[in-house]
Amino acid sequence: MIDKLQRIAEKYKSLEQELSNPEIMKDMNRYKEVMQEHAGLSEVVAAYEEYKQVIQGLEDTKMLIEDESDPEMKEMAKEELAGLEENKDTIEIRLKKLLIPKDPLDGKNIIMEIRAGTGGDEAALFAADLYRMYTKFAEQNKWKIEVMNANEIGIGGFKEISFSVSGKNVYGNLRYESGVHRVQRVPTTESGGRVHTSAVTVAVLPEAKETDIAIKTEDLKIDVFRSSGPGGQSVNTTDSAVRITHLPTGVVVTCQDEKSQIKNKAKALRVLRARLYEAEEAKKQSERAENRRNQVGSGDRSERIRTYNFPQNRVTDHRINLTLYKLENIMQGDLSEIIESLKVAAGEQALKA
Repeated sequence: MIDKLQRIAEKYKSLEQELSNPEIMKDMNRYKEVMQEHAGLSEVVAAYEEYKQVIQGLEDTKMLIEDESDPEMKEMAKEELAGLEENKDTIEIRLKKLLIPKDPLDGKNIIMEIRAGTGGDEAALFAADLYRMYTKFAEQNKWKIEVMNANEIGIGGFKEISFSVSGKNVYGNLRYESGVHRVQRVPTTESGGRVHTSAVTVAVLPEAKETDIAIKTEDLKIDVFRSSGPGGQSVNTTDSAVRITHLPTGVVVTCQDEKSQIKNKAKALRVLRARLYEAEEAKKQSERAENRRNQVGSGDRSERIRTYNFPQNRVTDHRINLTLYKLENIMQGDLSEIIESLKVAAGEQALKA
């Protein structure tokens, strides 16, 4: 670890020297690149400098204890030594966390797909509840949401809905929402007051730019058709809905949310690009592929990552054994505690690895 920290410190010094050279201002792209890299290393270097000071303090205090003849001074030095040892352990943990490579996808925007699984209309209603929950969480973080496609049922639920979320560090915060979300509550249509269990699947896809993944026009089959709403009611009278099939992979994306065929096609291409990009990333990192399979599953209620129990006002995330009795707040977008706990757990796993 020390060797790696020393290399980072040397790199940081080299970047500082480059930034102090007036010639760098002639190439603004290089200037921005160096500034970003310099800023990215600053926290690690600051912690490393603090660590070196603590190590030096430990050495000096140990020498003082060996050389000191005054019992009272010796005892004070021993107390100081204990504090320095504790500080050393704390900084080492912080340094290890800082040295964990950041996932380059964390800063990306996402496309989130929510689909009703087991439970019929009740699952579709909960899919709508989850959509509202994520919308409120996005508002709190000043993120922007744009609906890509929605398949509504007549009573206000969604068989499926896909939407983009854009802003700062979106994927880094929402990546752990992928999986099966189980709900236990009394449906509004239940006259006997019995608690029903339903399931909804959530998929979180990092959104790809055109430069991230190339899609050939000849690999696409594009169909247009007339949009329809709940109960088969026509949304408009033109063939504005778009279905794109990626022939090499068989991935199909449908978009009918806009009245413009051009806008629907553009949105469908964004969703397709995200799905293909995520599949490509999964090939590169087999552990992500395994994680995705385990999380998303088939929509069956037994393959759950989180349970929302309305009668008990309880939410349980089964991956980290976290239970919170504030379901009402969580459904209003208060997801921070769950998300931060998941990020900490992921960091601890990375440290063990």
